Amino acid sequence: MSAQISSQLFSDPRALLVTGFIIGLLGIIPGMPNLVFLTLASACFGGAWWISNHPEQADDTEQDRQDEEQPLEQKDLSWDDVKGVDVIGMEIGYKIIPLVDADQDGSILTRVKGVRRKLSESLGFLVQPVHIRDNLDLSPSLYRITIHGVAEGEGEIYPERELAINPGNTQASLQGMSTKDPAFGMDAVWIDPAQRDHAQMLGFTVVDASTVIATHLNKILLEHASDLLGHEETERLLEVVGKRSPKLIEDLVPKALPLSTVVRVLQNLLREGIPITDMRTIAETLAEESVNSQDADVLTAATRIALKRMIGQQINGLDKELPVITLDAEMEQILLQSLNNSHGGSLVIEPGLADRLNQSLQEIVQRQEMKNEPAVLLVTPPLRTWLARMLLPGIPGLKVLAYNEVAENKQLKLIASIGNTNAQQGIGHAA
Repeated sequence: MSAQISSQLFSDPRALLVTGFIIGLLGIIPGMPNLVFLTLASACFGGAWWISNHPEQADDTEQDRQDEEQPLEQKDLSWDDVKGVDVIGMEIGYKIIPLVDADQDGSILTRVKGVRRKLSESLGFLVQPVHIRDNLDLSPSLYRITIHGVAEGEGEIYPERELAINPGNTQASLQGMSTKDPAFGMDAVWIDPAQRDHAQMLGFTVVDASTVIATHLNKILLEHASDLLGHEETERLLEVVGKRSPKLIEDLVPKALPLSTVVRVLQNLLREGIPITDMRTIAETLAEESVNSQDADVLTAATRIALKRMIGQQINGLDKELPVITLDAEMEQILLQSLNNSHGGSLVIEPGLADRLNQSLQEIVQRQEMKNEPAVLLVTPPLRTWLARMLLPGIPGLKVLAYNEVAENKQLKLIASIGNTNAQQGIGHAA
């Protein structure tokens, strides 16, 4: 109220003149404190004169007052008020802040940059920056990694300690805080740095806190490589390839295929761990096969055949023998029959059969991992895409190949064949 009275009084010189006139009359009445009233009257007259000679400043003051009094809810919203999510984000508790502050430790910044560089080179496209921000709602030592705003992993670190990870071949114990390695879930202990040499002698792998975060970040980004590649990244990638092979890219997009289809094919490859570094071969295959089909899954299958030597080398390097698992003839025939009867619908396997198939494959994968050998399920081409989508989320160590995706320089070594008794009753389909 007082602010409104003063603003109305001092924004108009006429109000001050009237006020000064009244106070001046009071000042000439006998018995009144003449000096005080006449002084106030003079001040009012002086103020009225100043406002009359500086109208623009009075207007500015009034406008500022109106702006301040305007309710916040009456102001229009804009798109600037809508905050998007980061493609890759990392939230940290306040105790981790020194590790991301360039003026202090800053070691996480260096590690994250190294992870991005390594992944960009190995995957075949530029991985977007990691946006790191503090979150006071988190535990002081906690970090959280997000992909498109969704939390995909978190862990707790202690910058003043180091993490001793048990690779599984040591029974020794260490003094410290027992925990699990955030990236791979292995038994670990947070130890004092002075114990580092002793822990390494006992067979532990010892890393600092920044390395723990970098390793976890690397794992999550690899698992979500297909989510990191969108239309913008694909356009940039095609621009780079187009500088070396302009005619190829010109004939591919949009003449042969829309950009969205190319994006889906590249995402399909990345989803199964196949890098897109050989973009020339990929682009040539898509341009050739686009005449026969515009379906992303069909084009992905054709691209995988073109990349079979890379796929084979990625599985077991230069080894000539490729250990494989097969489905017996009865099982494969039942799956094919169900696939043919689906009419493009979603295939459904009876839970008991799905459990037995998953359990058998998991046991084989574990045996292969103990021998440090790959586990590859070899199937007929029509089944490959469907089985890969069904099995790989639950058995990440498994590879699913079609017969025509095996490179000529690989010799097959059968290590197991999976069948099912009375499997005919185990398969169904939904339109």
